[in-house]
Amino acid sequence: MQDKITYDDLFMKLKSYMHNDKDIEAIKKAYDYACTMHENQFRKSGEPYIIHPIQVACILAELKVGPATIIAGLLHDVVEDTETSYDDIVVMFGEDVANIVEGVTKVGKLKFSSLEKQQAENHQKMLLAMAKDIRVIVVKLADRLHNIRTIASLPEEKRLRICQETLEIYAPLAHKLGMFKIKAELEDCSLRYVDPLMYTSILKQLTSSAKSRLSTIDAVIDDIKNQLNPNGVTNYTIKGRIKNIYSIYKKMKQQDKEFDEIYDILAIRIIVDNVANCYQVLGLIHAHYTPVPKRFKDYIAVPKPNLYQSLHTTVIASDGQTFEVQIRTEDMDQIAEIGIAAHWAYKDNVAYSKEKEQFEIAQKLKWYADLLQFSDEKEEKDSAEEFVESIKDDILAANVYVYTPTGDVIALPKSSTPIDFAYKIHTNLGNKMVGAIVNNRMVPIDTELMNGDIVSIKINKNSFGPSADWIKIVKTSHAKHKIKSFLNKQNRDVLIAQGKSSLDIELSQIKKTGFELSDQFVIDNFSKNNLSTIDDMYCEIGKGNLSVKTVGLKITGAQVVTTEDQLQRQIERSNKILTTNSETGVVVEGLSNPQLKLGACCNPIPGDEIEGYITKGNGIMVHHKNCKNLAALETNRVIDLTWATNPNRKYPVNIKITASQSNNLLAEILNTVSANNMYIASISQVNNNRLESVIKVKLLTYSLVELQKLIVNMKKIPLIHNIERENL
Repeated sequence: MQDKITYDDLFMKLKSYMHNDKDIEAIKKAYDYACTMHENQFRKSGEPYIIHPIQVACILAELKVGPATIIAGLLHDVVEDTETSYDDIVVMFGEDVANIVEGVTKVGKLKFSSLEKQQAENHQKMLLAMAKDIRVIVVKLADRLHNIRTIASLPEEKRLRICQETLEIYAPLAHKLGMFKIKAELEDCSLRYVDPLMYTSILKQLTSSAKSRLSTIDAVIDDIKNQLNPNGVTNYTIKGRIKNIYSIYKKMKQQDKEFDEIYDILAIRIIVDNVANCYQVLGLIHAHYTPVPKRFKDYIAVPKPNLYQSLHTTVIASDGQTFEVQIRTEDMDQIAEIGIAAHWAYKDNVAYSKEKEQFEIAQKLKWYADLLQFSDEKEEKDSAEEFVESIKDDILAANVYVYTPTGDVIALPKSSTPIDFAYKIHTNLGNKMVGAIVNNRMVPIDTELMNGDIVSIKINKNSFGPSADWIKIVKTSHAKHKIKSFLNKQNRDVLIAQGKSSLDIELSQIKKTGFELSDQFVIDNFSKNNLSTIDDMYCEIGKGNLSVKTVGLKITGAQVVTTEDQLQRQIERSNKILTTNSETGVVVEGLSNPQLKLGACCNPIPGDEIEGYITKGNGIMVHHKNCKNLAALETNRVIDLTWATNPNRKYPVNIKITASQSNNLLAEILNTVSANNMYIASISQVNNNRLESVIKVKLLTYSLVELQKLIVNMKKIPLIHNIERENL
């Protein structure tokens, strides 16, 4: 039996790659010590406990890790389960080994806890230890793999808890490290207990068709050889495999499919000696088989974040059988099997440097650099649950890959938004964000990012920072944490002090002294702003939501012209213009004084292409050529119209503006309209379910050229995403 493994089995694995006698002696010493300390201890299965650490060491040896990691694997339970202390390990085996053992021990002390908080503390300790030394998680994965292989002897409730934890934490970590062989076994063993009915069903269907599938694989391999050999491809290896059970299960669940609808259960792996041959083989495969559209992926040119490289294509054979072909080099295949471990494989007489290794791994694995950042930024007040959820949501669940404008790949969880992207790049980028451009198009900040999107963030250094509404939009725990942190740091006392200082300067400039401010003054003048105290007023001034000039004018008793007052004046002036000028400026060929009326639905203006609709008894209604209402009318009553050469009047036109929410938005729109010598006839504002402001404005303009100039200037307002004419 596999569990009856002895030190001799471990020794044989070690000798296959480790040739330094001192290293072997140190490992033998650790084995002897573990045997002594675990003497008379037994596992739930009744077997001697020492079998477990030997098995863990063997799994680690298969990864070709260094002696310190093997020793830590042999000793990983002695501090937790025996009288051995951390200091004892330091004395006997050195600080490097002791730190790995301590990292795993801290994880193990609370493992399998039924309390959610304890489990979170357990995971947090592991992740923080992993951030200090990647070898901690390598030992833990080997420990978990052997435990999951032998889990049958545990009570059902405990089995289920461990398996769910494995699927949530350990299998995703193995995936992130590129350790696919370990990941697949962790997943399949766990699924057996988490969903035994589905596991058994898939296993039966795989088993019942195993013979025919293996026969198909053999036939496909022979067929591929017949394509490669005549074309000069000779130095290669071909392997066939069947997708692991959990991968099939996940695809069935996510895509709501039956087993028979999963077409890429078979996979053929072709291993060649260089990258150029990878692409040559791909060409030969596509020339012989029919490729399935949109199923080709080039992970050689663009590796996965866990360093995986390979060409993937799905093809259809002449008998209708669909299968996946993976093409890679030997080095790529090694990384595909054991992941990042391939980069730290033990080499005789080469000194190990933890610091150098951590740096190199962080350089290679972007998500590991993120873990280091999360660990460094963790605040004492953060709970274990918050920290672990942040790692699970933002790192382990990351499966959408987008690009910065410079081509860097950023991994994010599904449904992430540009806000998540901004905070992933840098906290200050998120705090100063006012808009986003995705694939060269301005988009709302709650847009869901998709694989391959190129994302650019618009910032304004004068931005007051994120809104509390952003917390409802973002997907990542990291972004939520940063937004909450920013809002909390907007200390009310600081804002009050800033507001008071600004008002004092304003009063000094207008030479107003001796005025006694009171809460009643604030209530009388600013209750409509939901302010009731002096500190409320100072705070709003500090935030930039209340102008010191407005407060100063209230104090001096001068007339205060607010944004609302300015708007009202513009609207009154616009209505006067509309009622005193009824000329349309439209010419109807052959008629000297036709009865014309501009369509209120589309509000055509000089420069627009226009057509007239002959109504029954109400003259001719003038519409924009693209008016949606005109398209629904009788075509035989539509006539061509033109504009007069210089129509000397202003025309109403409706536009719709979509923008980020802001207290200053209305003022910026009004200022831009005024700067372009135009008037607002009416305006309305609502917030949509995407937390955007939708503003509908009726403007008065001389022509399309004037309107287009205004729209260009309006689009310079950072908050605005889109402007469009209504009903066109």
